[in-house]
Amino acid sequence: MRHVYECPVRWADQDPLGHVNNVVYVDYLQEARVDMLRTHGRSRQAEELAEGVVVVRTEVGYRAPLFFDFRPVLIECWVTEVRAATFTLAYEVFHQREDGTRKVYLQASTVLTPYVFAEERPRRLTAEERESLAAYLEPTEVAPRATFSERPASAGQYPVQVRFSDVDVYRHVNNVTYFEYFQEARIHYFAQVWREPARTARQPVLVIARKEVEYRVPVLHREEPYDAWSWISRVGTTSFDVQAELRDGDTVLARAHTTAVVVDPEAQRPTPPAPAFRDALLAQLG
Repeated sequence: MRHVYECPVRWADQDPLGHVNNVVYVDYLQEARVDMLRTHGRSRQAEELAEGVVVVRTEVGYRAPLFFDFRPVLIECWVTEVRAATFTLAYEVFHQREDGTRKVYLQASTVLTPYVFAEERPRRLTAEERESLAAYLEPTEVAPRATFSERPASAGQYPVQVRFSDVDVYRHVNNVTYFEYFQEARIHYFAQVWREPARTARQPVLVIARKEVEYRVPVLHREEPYDAWSWISRVGTTSFDVQAELRDGDTVLARAHTTAVVVDPEAQRPTPPAPAFRDALLAQLG
């Protein structure tokens, strides 16, 4: 069994290219997940999974740009794995065509764990929760995870200031907001890397093709900023990978792996970056 959620698209969800921003999709997934667990929980205890969980890992593959539409976008979600203390949900974001086929914009998965917020610790799934999740279970082969490299000396540093509105009712920064932090750090890093090439050539237009975020330690609201570090880990013909860490001193709070693609804004197709920009990326590889 799969759950389908009708998600409204807001005008403010768009980026400068007129696409729904890559961060906003993760918010859509959260809405679909909460709706699924609230709608089909078989007991009060099972319904607590709707809000009584934390996200351990999120993997997102962006398939096509989604533009603003007064129609809601559909999000199908189901369970792919249930373990002792975690479960994994898969998602597909799409519009249904008149002939019954789908226009797919995004495919994703999240690994979640039940959490005792009063004690700040994860817990095991109960028998009732496992039974409730089993109704949606469609086992799927796990995709290989990205390999993280060591942070190089050339990495860019960005201070992340947590806003009060970033924090949920449990006083943790919401999982969606991490994507925003890494996006801000990445844009700041690109501005530094491409400062010189931008003096003589037009800056490339980028779209995000894939992103993985691994959550390790909850981020809390405080006056002092956290540190986000970003660096280039691979350079291809039309795409490149950026890795990042969110840190509190020596403690890694979260890690991200992002694949960005250079596109021709008129043709809406991948294209190689100008040589000066490619050289700047390669220089970051050392």
